Amino acid sequence: MDCGFCLAGGEVWWKGQIGGGLSHESEHDLAMMVGDFLENGSSGADSWCSSDSESSLSDLSHLAEKIPFCKHPVAQFESDLQSVVHSLILSITDTELSVVKSGPCYASCIRFSLVKLLRLSGYDAAVCSSRWQGAGKVPGGDHEYIDVVNHSNHNGGGGNSERLIIDIDFRSHFEIARAVDSYDRILNSLPVVYVGSLSRLKQFLQVMVEAARSSLKQNSMPLPPWRSLAYLQAKWQSPYQRNIYPDEDQRNSNGGNYTKQCSGNLKRLQSLLQSEMEEAERRLKPERRRRKHSAIVVF
Repeated sequence: MDCGFCLAGGEVWWKGQIGGGLSHESEHDLAMMVGDFLENGSSGADSWCSSDSESSLSDLSHLAEKIPFCKHPVAQFESDLQSVVHSLILSITDTELSVVKSGPCYASCIRFSLVKLLRLSGYDAAVCSSRWQGAGKVPGGDHEYIDVVNHSNHNGGGGNSERLIIDIDFRSHFEIARAVDSYDRILNSLPVVYVGSLSRLKQFLQVMVEAARSSLKQNSMPLPPWRSLAYLQAKWQSPYQRNIYPDEDQRNSNGGNYTKQCSGNLKRLQSLLQSEMEEAERRLKPERRRRKHSAIVVF
């Protein structure tokens, strides 16, 4: 199912499924959000930006430089978890997927399969379902992702655990209408699967909101409320419920069988992730050669 909401003239403002899609957000709430935005939120000085193309292009160029610094984990546990997550996603097969919700597949089947594999690998992982009420300019909504709780005291004090986020459809949160080419390049430079801390996630959100604002500015378009920083932060910072297993009644009613849509979502995710890993490996080779040559000692 490919969902979109259109303005007059066919302009798509929100497209909930990237590459055929894994997003999990309430279509009803989004429809109401878009309707309210068109009626009340798209006029006035605060909503519309001037079309200063040179300034916007400069902003996008500056923001693009920040992405590589956000991409790489700093903590060892975080870096190790990222490698494990990538390997486990690529190892999942169709037969390991089970339909866990009625209606269109939003990749809950993949999330629960990944959580199962992470737990078998010794990680405290769960599928998180967050939900929040609208407040002020922040519309209400819901989101589904994975978290891993690191109980080891790797920071060396206090004994506090750390919660890491795994989002298997990270890029879809930042898709916008009529994006300029430079914005698409930034979007495609984001991790296919986000694995990391909430603090690093916030860095991505801040960069992408500013990039979206700059891209939309070139077309004299406002930033929609569902692409605002407050709305994006609500997806991962709102109250949530952790689930290790899908709902038993739902599993029984669906017979535990995967669908073609589940299989298609898995293949798309694996293909994107494999391409990203191969590209990262290609970029590392010249650096490794430089390090090797610099380590040679001439007597």
